[in-house]
Amino acid sequence: MNKKFLVIGNPIEHSLSPKLHSYWIKKNNLRATYDKKLLEQNEVQKIILDIREEKIHGLNITVPFKKVVIPFLDILSNEARISESVNTIYKDKDKIIGDNTDIDGFKTGLETTNQIIKNKEAFILGAGGVVPSIIIALKKMQISKIYLSNRTDLKALEMKKLFPEIKIIEWGKTPNFDIIINATSIGLNDKDEINIDYRNISKNKFFYDVIYNPKETNFLRKAKQFGAQTENGKMMFVYQAQKSFFHLAQYFTSSRQ
Repeated sequence: MNKKFLVIGNPIEHSLSPKLHSYWIKKNNLRATYDKKLLEQNEVQKIILDIREEKIHGLNITVPFKKVVIPFLDILSNEARISESVNTIYKDKDKIIGDNTDIDGFKTGLETTNQIIKNKEAFILGAGGVVPSIIIALKKMQISKIYLSNRTDLKALEMKKLFPEIKIIEWGKTPNFDIIINATSIGLNDKDEINIDYRNISKNKFFYDVIYNPKETNFLRKAKQFGAQTENGKMMFVYQAQKSFFHLAQYFTSSRQ
């Protein structure tokens, strides 16, 4: 019988996870399917139960459920516990495990850009599920200072409780930075725009967007027009998916059958 894997989120149309995981499934001759599913928050508990009953054999999680899923899990990996964020769920024996592969995914993806991060200053836009992973990764890369701005103050303050060292900036204002990271969903729609005065930003700044589909958001397009260096989240997506696939593929070993 084929194993069934899903990526869940809301929105979910943009996700390329089924395409990438299906490629790896085929390449490794695994009897499995991988699809995407649009979910409402009140459906999260039920889909975790489906893993417990092995109607589904593993999940990837995208916005806005990376924290929502946690109360329904039995065990968190160290990365998931520290970040309070889960993007991979699977069953090991009789326990439902939540892991975070976003930390390594972001770190490895950023390293491929050859940007110098050590002793630099980062400005993060957003305070959603992936942001703790980004902060942890930047700290591993020895960033000197992290600024954060979010459209709603409450989420920004929650992030401050988790990481007291970050500095909260009012939404719409721009501090001095070396790297700016869009970790919001602003950009999934081609008409989305982030209110930044690009004219006052020097050309040596680095703009990074976690969004990888579309491959160039307005955030990146405008930055490029003003001479900034830009990168989307494609390599982060690939590297986090690679580690996640390793977990899901373990269902095909004798220990989990």
